Amino acid sequence: MTERDPETSDADTIYVFAVCRDPDPSVLVGLSGVSDESPVAPLSLGALTAIVQRVRAGDFGEEAWEARLADSVELERYARGHHDVVSAVAAACPTVPLPMATLYRGAERARQALADEADRFHAVLGRIARHAEWGVKVYAAPGPRDDGNQEPAVPAASGDRSRPAPGAGLAYLNRKRGAQQRRERCQTEALRIAEVVDVEVSGLAAASRRLRPHAQPPGERRIQVLNATYLVAEHRAEELGVLTRALRERTGAQIELSGPWVPYSFVGEV
Repeated sequence: MTERDPETSDADTIYVFAVCRDPDPSVLVGLSGVSDESPVAPLSLGALTAIVQRVRAGDFGEEAWEARLADSVELERYARGHHDVVSAVAAACPTVPLPMATLYRGAERARQALADEADRFHAVLGRIARHAEWGVKVYAAPGPRDDGNQEPAVPAASGDRSRPAPGAGLAYLNRKRGAQQRRERCQTEALRIAEVVDVEVSGLAAASRRLRPHAQPPGERRIQVLNATYLVAEHRAEELGVLTRALRERTGAQIELSGPWVPYSFVGEV
């Protein structure tokens, strides 16, 4: 839905944060959005409302936007401004967040384009109303350390200090093989626990998505075996916390619960 026109770089453009139903205008007061030049405001779409801000098109031209993507500080500032608006509105009413830098040339163009998507917006709002997104991550406990990367010193054979005792090489290989088997058993058990956690949390959730596990930073020995997100009804949030604690106690796994979040992961599935 994003439109960019480099020939109108000095013209005002409508930046759209979200589409919602029956917003309270007071939640927009004090929000800076992505520009200091104009306020964040509602734009009526009939039964729906878009949350918008008038911005300078030149600030979002292809070159300007690519430069912003390459500047982590500047990109974070825009992302935080976008998210702050979406979060404030979503806390007050069902809200469909739109991708960052969704732009239209003028209010009427925005109104027309968004109204064409009204059926989809209504379907998504019906699905996520009174729900929030929660993240669940499961980590495999550190496996046994492999202390046999180099063959350790072993007693020399009688009468010859330069030669290891008979069978020393085989013992070394057996230790290596045993350590590898223990690591594999730990990994298999961690994956089994991840499946148990996902099945039980999915049974409580209205919808779920499994994401690619995150690579762990250097020095972090534990391995992420589940990275999933769940759409959970507000009245079941406490139940989710109880279930997560019970799963930790029952499995002994390292389980992290985060949220509640605006359900970004579940607005494009209708």
